[in-house]
Amino acid sequence: MKTYKPTSKSRRQMTNVSYRGVLTTSKPVKSLTYGFRRSVGRNSQGRITMRHKGSGHKRLFREVDFLYDKKEIPAKIKSVEYDPNRSAFIGLAVYRDGEKRYVVLPKSVRPGMIFIVSEKAELKAGNRLSLKNIPVGTFVYNIEIKPGGGAKIGRSAGIFAQVVANADGYTNLKMPSTEIRKINENCWASVGTVSNEEHHLENYGKAGRSRWKGIRPTVRGTAMNPVDHPYGGGEGRQGRGTKRPKTMWGKVTGGRKTRGPKKYSNIFIVSRRKTGKNK
Repeated sequence: MKTYKPTSKSRRQMTNVSYRGVLTTSKPVKSLTYGFRRSVGRNSQGRITMRHKGSGHKRLFREVDFLYDKKEIPAKIKSVEYDPNRSAFIGLAVYRDGEKRYVVLPKSVRPGMIFIVSEKAELKAGNRLSLKNIPVGTFVYNIEIKPGGGAKIGRSAGIFAQVVANADGYTNLKMPSTEIRKINENCWASVGTVSNEEHHLENYGKAGRSRWKGIRPTVRGTAMNPVDHPYGGGEGRQGRGTKRPKTMWGKVTGGRKTRGPKKYSNIFIVSRRKTGKNK
């Protein structure tokens, strides 16, 4: 991590990932980028469905490949790049037939590394295999939920899932949340751990840096009026005043299970994630 001399109040606590020595280029490939307008917490009707989002720096979208449909063709990592739309580093993969694609990189990858998507691929970081060919104990990322559906699980910085068992046409994976889940053994996954593992240690240091990221201020419920929040009102500082923590609309947020009893994926969960003190 990169720290700063306390030349100001905000600099005193600020930390950043040290990109020097990791990133190899600052400009993305133009053919793999396009402009877009971020939703900033609004739905298709323009209504705010996620509060505390808005503004932020303008971004270019990098077209990252999660399908990995080019099989049995080796690809070489040409560069390691920063992507403002995700926490992990991305790399420009140049396939032997000349096609270029962006991919999410595993930890400790440098330009020149070669990976392949194959059933018979070697068990090394970056290579992609079907889950039935990955031995127990291996760390994987970019995991499919349905065969051919593209990577959906394990895509953010420093994340990995661990293969726990292979049996009855399914692979048991221990997720980052500690949940153990069954996934079809014909689904594909990449070997290794996602890059930029120090991302969670980053300290923005000042409110302005949050605004650059598109994060707007959050007002505490206890600082509001009774009409605006269940915690509002009272002379001076007051406690919560309710038995359970709630949102501003009165919905319980702690101590209540929110997963539907008839959700389609319940049958695939071997062990529920540990929460609170149990974790």
